Amino acid sequence: MTAFEPSADIQAAPVVRALLDRDPSLRVVAWGGPRMEAAGAEIVERTSEDGVMGLAGFLKVFEMKRTIDRIDRWAAGHRVDLHVPVDSPSANFPICKRLRKRGATTVHLIAPKVWAWGHWRVRKLQRWSDHVLCNLPFEPEWFGRHGVDATFIGHPVLACPLDEATLETERGDLPSGGPRILILPGSRSGEIKGNLRHQFAAFTAIRERHPEATAVVLAANERIAAQVRGLVDPLPAGLVVKLDVLDAAISWADLALATSGTVSLDLTKQACPMIGSYAVPRWQTLVADIMVRIPFKLLPNIVAGEEVVPEFVPYVQSLGATPIIEVALPLLEDPTALAAMRGRLERVRAMFDGHDPATEAATVMLDRLDSRT
Repeated sequence: MTAFEPSADIQAAPVVRALLDRDPSLRVVAWGGPRMEAAGAEIVERTSEDGVMGLAGFLKVFEMKRTIDRIDRWAAGHRVDLHVPVDSPSANFPICKRLRKRGATTVHLIAPKVWAWGHWRVRKLQRWSDHVLCNLPFEPEWFGRHGVDATFIGHPVLACPLDEATLETERGDLPSGGPRILILPGSRSGEIKGNLRHQFAAFTAIRERHPEATAVVLAANERIAAQVRGLVDPLPAGLVVKLDVLDAAISWADLALATSGTVSLDLTKQACPMIGSYAVPRWQTLVADIMVRIPFKLLPNIVAGEEVVPEFVPYVQSLGATPIIEVALPLLEDPTALAAMRGRLERVRAMFDGHDPATEAATVMLDRLDSRT
């Protein structure tokens, strides 16, 4: 298994556990993170700490090339029966190519988003994969039309049950006041740097209109918490930084200001109203307009095929917090609009009902191993 993002480590861990529960004789070796290791994988290298080791630009490219070379050298001395690339197609496609040449069967966990941009990349899936496991309900039909075997297994975020007792306990440590704003700045250093100040500025504007407003900014780990505190010092009045209480913070919030990503499905799970955003330099928005040929970029909207929540993905960094503020203030002052958004999110959530992603992924992988035998 090869995973290069914190989110990939999270999604792969239950699959590791399900595989070993079904067949304890399996040897699961991974380039991944602590959750995969806790689930029973042998970790050769830690590669999912911060989006391919937190480097930027050409440094990241060179480091990734060295990592691919090390994986290939390892595979030269250890037979790989099944390769499971987890998301990160730019990192994983070259690994797929090399391990396929060494005889590995390939099952992608988390379908590469070739339906969103770079349609030509589907040819790589045709050549270098045996099966693609999809987290979004429309994906199998799209891949099938392009000659790729695919299965919808549901999404682990939406399949994991909530523990109401834990939520109630953890909510007790969150601030009182209202309206309650949850700020989700992302899991990568670059995302946080590009989006956090705008989200904080939006909260400041909300607090000017509503002096009792309070906010929680959620950090995935202590390293990110330190980055948050370092970027904005002092923190805005009424705001606190918390770690590892995502579900409780969502259940506490009246509105989330979320950097676009998988966390929008965590919010969908509890039908929490949200505004999705992703601020980038102007030139990157121009590239995105050319490359990304789908009408929506935020996951709940993509799944629904319509705008169920406001999204600014991407938007020009120089606009600051203005787009977010212009939507957030009227929304917070209109309970009917918030309730309608919750209803739309509940309908999106229902599209994932009845699936156990880890078990269904393990079944496909074991079937592929059996077919090799």
